[in-house]
Amino acid sequence: MRKKPLVLAAACAALVAGTLSSPAVAASKAEPSAVQAPATFTHPGVGSSQAQLDFVRAKVQAGAQPWTNAFNQARNSSYASLSRTPKPRAVVECGSYSNPNYGCTDEREDAIAAYTDALLWYLTRDDRYAQKAIQLMDAWSATIRDHTNSNAPLQTAWSASSWPKAAEIIKHVYGNWPNAGRFATMLRNVYLPEIINGSNSNGNWELSMTEAIQGIGVFLDDKAVYDKGIALFRLRVPAYVYLESDGALPKTVPSQHLDTRDKIVNYWQKQGTFVTGLTQETCRDFVHTGYGISSISHVLETARIQGIDMYPEFGERLRQALGFQSKWERNLEPVPSWLCAGTLKRGLGPITEVGYNALHTRLGIAMTNTQVITESRRPAGSNNLFVAWETLTHAENPA
Repeated sequence: MRKKPLVLAAACAALVAGTLSSPAVAASKAEPSAVQAPATFTHPGVGSSQAQLDFVRAKVQAGAQPWTNAFNQARNSSYASLSRTPKPRAVVECGSYSNPNYGCTDEREDAIAAYTDALLWYLTRDDRYAQKAIQLMDAWSATIRDHTNSNAPLQTAWSASSWPKAAEIIKHVYGNWPNAGRFATMLRNVYLPEIINGSNSNGNWELSMTEAIQGIGVFLDDKAVYDKGIALFRLRVPAYVYLESDGALPKTVPSQHLDTRDKIVNYWQKQGTFVTGLTQETCRDFVHTGYGISSISHVLETARIQGIDMYPEFGERLRQALGFQSKWERNLEPVPSWLCAGTLKRGLGPITEVGYNALHTRLGIAMTNTQVITESRRPAGSNNLFVAWETLTHAENPA
């Protein structure tokens, strides 16, 4: 197996104390203080809390909508098949856009399937789903040793975003999982080394990595790993979503050395006009932009479950990113020439539920364009990479 450096840096910035107000999420001007992982991790605590899952379970048992349709969507999907056969590989090789694809799709989809099964077990208490989740996780933890080729970091991040969601439910609620320790070793020794130091590629790469690192940190009860993920997140999010308050140019990640306007414009897909809510990949396409926004919402949600509310610091960037992309996703008016040279590649994906629920349902912030996109596309399914069943888990969920 290739050896990759596992460097755990101290968290580089911290929570800004602030208050939440409508319509914007306001942040304090105070200097950040040191951020640490929670003193004790909350389990299950990746993506959804036990209270959130209990809310969903009650809604499904009552036949309420939109949760029942979303439950049926998940249960009837191929991911929930009780006859699914795991397809683990010792080495998963993924080139650019998964070409070559030696185990890439199999790994991502087995991870989503494990999460789907764990979720369905929680909602139904049908032990067959828990046992299927365990079978999938055990097959991979007994086999995989490495990820290779150019897309290895992203592939690792996507898969490692789903695995902890499944593992948290099975280990901490279902409980009967003899090989849980081996699975933990897999996450630490195979997945973490590939993602722990982040990425200087397009921002969705590192945002997916931060989501995966954070989830692994929770499952491993490892504060240093958790803090490393948050440190990367703190630098990347302001460099991914632009706010007018940032100044004439977007913020940057120091390691990328984007030290001239030309370099920044080129990195922002040759977009030279910066407006609130624009992301670093808006002018690439909305699919990849959606990946980044999704991971931002996932990290914020898991942090909240772990007792650290980061919405005062990052909620406004999330709100504006969702709103800007949702507005143009609706295709209600011609694209102006200053925006992506007048051409947008739409296709936001099933990624708005978590952020919309956090900001609108829980905090009462109006989000008209995001609301239209979210509600019109329910139930949100899976992007077959690392997002799955978020109408089911987060629609109108106050917990």
